[in-house]
Amino acid sequence: MTTEGERLNGIRERIIGAAIDVHRALGPGLLESAYEACLYHELVESGLSVAQQVPLPVVYREVKLDCGYRLDLLVENAVIAEIKAAERLLPIHQAQLLSYLRLSGCHVGLLLNFNVKVLKQGIRRVVDGFPDSTQ
Repeated sequence: MTTEGERLNGIRERIIGAAIDVHRALGPGLLESAYEACLYHELVESGLSVAQQVPLPVVYREVKLDCGYRLDLLVENAVIAEIKAAERLLPIHQAQLLSYLRLSGCHVGLLLNFNVKVLKQGIRRVVDGFPDSTQ
């Protein structure tokens, strides 16, 4: 029997593997939307449940407000993949993903910056309050 942390790590590893495949095929220099579409396709083809551009309301004083936030990819209704094609990842990108985790109730997210020579340099794992996790 696997723990929730093991399940999430397994999903995370599959996302990273698929992202590496996309990056190897396309390389850096494209728009975020191209990487997102290709990663979505790769993840669905691998048998994962994936939702793209998921609306994320802000809950303020028990009122849901549509402020236009969207999750790039929500995998297995548990892990958020935030796609970037930036010169480098900035602290604001990590803060954005952490906010998305808190608003969605998810605990694990990946920042994937495809505008790098080797994708490993563009991957950041973000965890919000999950006791089973190892960051």
